[in-house]
Amino acid sequence: MLHRHARAAGAAVAAAGALLVAGLSGSASAGVRPVPPTPGAAQTMRTADAPPALLRAMRRDLGLTAPQARHRLVNEAEAGATAGRLRVALGAHFAGAWVRGAESGTLTVATTDARDAEAIRARGARAVVVRHSLASLDAAKARLDRAARRHATTDTPVWYVDVRTNALVVRAVRPTAVRPLLAAAGVAPALVRSVKSAERPRPLYDLRGGDAYYIDNSTRCSIGFPVTRGTQQGFVSAGHCGRAGSTTTGSNRVTQGTFQASVFPGNDMSWVATDGSWTATPYVNGSSAQVTGSTQATVGASVCRSGSTTGWHCGTVQQLNSSVTYQEGTVSGVTRTSVCAEPGDSGGSFVSGSQAQGVTSGGSGDCTSGGTTFFQPVNPILQSYGLTLKTTASGPGDPGNPGGTWSAGTVYQAGDTVTYGGATYRCLQGHQAQPGWEPPNVPALWQRV
Repeated sequence: MLHRHARAAGAAVAAAGALLVAGLSGSASAGVRPVPPTPGAAQTMRTADAPPALLRAMRRDLGLTAPQARHRLVNEAEAGATAGRLRVALGAHFAGAWVRGAESGTLTVATTDARDAEAIRARGARAVVVRHSLASLDAAKARLDRAARRHATTDTPVWYVDVRTNALVVRAVRPTAVRPLLAAAGVAPALVRSVKSAERPRPLYDLRGGDAYYIDNSTRCSIGFPVTRGTQQGFVSAGHCGRAGSTTTGSNRVTQGTFQASVFPGNDMSWVATDGSWTATPYVNGSSAQVTGSTQATVGASVCRSGSTTGWHCGTVQQLNSSVTYQEGTVSGVTRTSVCAEPGDSGGSFVSGSQAQGVTSGGSGDCTSGGTTFFQPVNPILQSYGLTLKTTASGPGDPGNPGGTWSAGTVYQAGDTVTYGGATYRCLQGHQAQPGWEPPNVPALWQRV
């Protein structure tokens, strides 16, 4: 494991032309009150709030112009909503979705049934017919995750479902180690693609996502995202940064808080409750960067990371729900990215546009030659510990309390159903609900059924 002992801790996005969503216009009859327009996905995700530092890093790392960076965020928001609707429509046939192109201008949706192609194209997406459903590949990966608890995986340290190749990929330092792992998991080799790799990921310690903090007056890590739990304020970070009961001091060396819970390996998550001297804010790195929600980005979408060692760096989401084996054990449910990172960058914020994605876990490579970095998604941390992400005010919410099972602060996954105002809605994209994101108000996140 890499860690450092204590030392000094070294935009507007125009919501222009939404991808894949065709608008309908008309005139209201005389005397009839016009229906207010339904907000698009880019408006819901507030892509216009993406921080300037993130946009600059997108331009540098993804080779984009300023307009391309802005358009990409809009397109990715709309693509995520479209993919969510198609996932519901295709049901068991759904085999994943991804975006591509400099501006993420093309959304591809995979299905196991050729008869779905017309419906996919009708939504403005490219259709691909494949052999395995996403559910079957996810189930196979879950068996690998369980096998990793009792089977050594140091020579097969990374595995994930790759929707673009419709396979469960195992990255192996020693390829002969793949077959015994599959046998232990009861996974058919036909589902798996083995890739020889020299990667040996390790946790990336001591980073500053928002600000540096120190654990037990010794090692340094970084704040991932500020959160609240009722009236208690605090922040989330990587689990490998500290254990429950460890104390923290801030970047100014003032007493700060205590780790309330921590998991590593298995997952890589923790949260710290702070004392009354500290106030949770929606900012990243103390700049104008503000978090407005936690909607999960689509495979292929841009994602940017901020760390105290290397600053802002960007790349794309490679695979969701990956597993990686560090020296200390296997961590599952992380997202694999093409973003670079270095020791000292662990625990910090991963953001897509203005949407919180997760906290830096570990990886391989560096920001000179390039590398791969994994992050622990933030929504499972919020759900596991009953936390609420600190965001900017997103709206007044619906007055009148219409009733139902939908609740602000709840983390919803794609496919979950709720009731609200006498109607039933199905979740299209994973997120933590917040005031202003009531199901009727955000069709990018909820579909009435």
